[in-house]
Amino acid sequence: TSCISLCAFLIISFFLSPPQPAPETTEIDVDGGIDQDIFDINEALGLDLFDGDIKLDGVRMHTYFLPMMQERNSIIGDNFRWPHIIPYVLDDSLEMNAKGLILKAFEQYRLKTCIDFKPWEGEENYISVFKGSGCWSSVGNRQEGLQQLSIGANCDRIGTIQHEFLHALGFWHEQSRSDRDDYVSIVWDRIQTGKDHNFVKYNDTTSDFLNVPYDYTSVMHYSQNAFKNGTEPTIITNIPDFMDVIGQRMDFSDYDLQKLNRLYNCSSSLSFMDTCSFELENICGMIQSSDDNSDWQRLSQVPAGPNTDHTDMGDCEGSGYFMHFNTSAGAAGSTATLESRILYPKRGFQCLQFYLYNSGHASDQLYVWVREYTPAHPNGTLRLIEEIKGSPATYWQLHHVSLNVSSKFRVIFQGVKGGGSSRGGLSIDDINLSETQCPDHVWHIRNFTHLLNTSPAGAEGRIYSPPFYSTKGYAFQVSLYVNGTTSSPFNLAIYLHLISGANDDQLQWPCAWQQGTMILLDQHPDIRQRMSNQRSITTDPLKLSDSSSTYFWDRPDKVGSIAYFPNGTSFMRGPGSGTSGFLTHQRLRSRNFIKEDSIYILLTMEDISHLLSAEPSVSPTSVTSTSNICPDNPCENGGVCIVVDRAPVCRCPAGDNWWYMGEKCERKGSTQENTVIAVSSTIAVFVVMLIVTITTAVCLKKKYSRRKKSGESLALEE
Repeated sequence: TSCISLCAFLIISFFLSPPQPAPETTEIDVDGGIDQDIFDINEALGLDLFDGDIKLDGVRMHTYFLPMMQERNSIIGDNFRWPHIIPYVLDDSLEMNAKGLILKAFEQYRLKTCIDFKPWEGEENYISVFKGSGCWSSVGNRQEGLQQLSIGANCDRIGTIQHEFLHALGFWHEQSRSDRDDYVSIVWDRIQTGKDHNFVKYNDTTSDFLNVPYDYTSVMHYSQNAFKNGTEPTIITNIPDFMDVIGQRMDFSDYDLQKLNRLYNCSSSLSFMDTCSFELENICGMIQSSDDNSDWQRLSQVPAGPNTDHTDMGDCEGSGYFMHFNTSAGAAGSTATLESRILYPKRGFQCLQFYLYNSGHASDQLYVWVREYTPAHPNGTLRLIEEIKGSPATYWQLHHVSLNVSSKFRVIFQGVKGGGSSRGGLSIDDINLSETQCPDHVWHIRNFTHLLNTSPAGAEGRIYSPPFYSTKGYAFQVSLYVNGTTSSPFNLAIYLHLISGANDDQLQWPCAWQQGTMILLDQHPDIRQRMSNQRSITTDPLKLSDSSSTYFWDRPDKVGSIAYFPNGTSFMRGPGSGTSGFLTHQRLRSRNFIKEDSIYILLTMEDISHLLSAEPSVSPTSVTSTSNICPDNPCENGGVCIVVDRAPVCRCPAGDNWWYMGEKCERKGSTQENTVIAVSSTIAVFVVMLIVTITTAVCLKKKYSRRKKSGESLALEE
């Protein structure tokens, strides 16, 4: 009886007691909560590098530096350029997150320049990226075989990687220019003792800076606090508005790209295809179809919306246009078709990005097609890619459409009027097409200025994204501190969390080598001129939680805490990993991050487990140059000598239907030869089997004849 009474008491107490608040979700900073620049990282490690992050390999400055200055100041001479396709090795010592980010940095080079990167295949000179002490590089192609570039601890930020590779491509720091005193002032008494040489400026007797103006926004510029001995800045911009701009590590600036493209004679970018903001009357070479009942119109505003274009948001008088399909008139089913110019793909995958404003009816639809031209179909065949529909809204909305086209093609926007009553229509603006991967998800945060003005610092000002799923099936969520954490206010702080999902029972736990990338989109109309800010987090399955022996990236229902969606549904949210120094509020306002009072965070979670092993098996310390071990190329017939585990190995050439083989590529094989061999072998086997069969038959016949005679003799005797 007493047991029953106690149980009843506990049950009643449970239901009558007020609900307990959910436990606070753990969040850790991958960088210790400190927004360290390249030079802060290297200084903390006690590195004494030239200009803070340039390796001279112990060679005296006048023997290494001056010969490379030849005809330019901020960049090196022609003898130290790389080819347009640069061989590289990702060493096994690199952190997995760094490996994934290096490949993302390569994609930015491809999108914005003509510079490409390829895994090393025995070329004489190549870049070996490894995890050394700090972030550093040599300047230019030193023509010495293996050339090291270090991406050490806390260097795994895309802007830092771009910075170091720009050194390798031949660029010095921006504030080293001979004309820098016209734009910045160096406060010498605030510089650490013995660090004055990091602020030397170069002679301009033969320099021209490639005719590019001084660039406060360069990813190659020191920050205002570089090598300071106290709390005051060492660099003061002569235009005060740029004090919080110098030292950005978000992305290439426009002038960075101008200099790089001029140095390497780039006339176009590799993976960029097209952009259009409809500011010119030729609408970027797009054409209206003659097979529809209506046309797209180039307008600057529509009574029912939009009131402005997305490019300028009405800020520039006499400009600001978009394309509009009017669905307030005409019969249901009326169409308007807008076709791009003919485009020529190189990679077989593309991402189409554009902004859509729907002021019509929910039944109005936008179809995205491609018209593909092949030898079998020279007039083109249509393929539907995506159908976009939704309720009308009073704002522009960002859309991504993945294409997979390998032959020349056109992109087609087809508007279709629905059956409902419409006061406006469909509008499109700021189209970008590139041969890149589209983000998996988009988190659109509206009324962002209000959030900035009203949200407190810390957990009370934290907002969460909707739940998303990765391509592997992991459920995740992103948290954003609008006004920073309590320990780091006036910044955006961002963290990635795994959450409980529908696939958890079928997934591998702890979650292994999934790289989550969070990009705050710079909404510049031209994708090549964007300076978006991003951070990536990679799930290490062996990472332990700080306060326990549990795995950090284990199942959320095992290591997480209970949380609730806005509709009241409960779920488990795992601990978060990210940074409290994602972006300062000053930088937030320096670009087009906030547009139409909205921001967009692009999210991708991809499996990078294939990067666990580097491409070629070579260590930076195992060999200093291919020429040391392959002094005389032993390979015949165009084979290339490469170094594997300190030994020369011939990599033999091959074609579609031929190849060379052997230790020295001395023997040639072909599909025709293999076919002849196969047919000959088949005939030989057939002949042998035929001979065996005939021989067996003859032998059996003789044996049968002997037995028959023996039987007859026995019968006569009987």
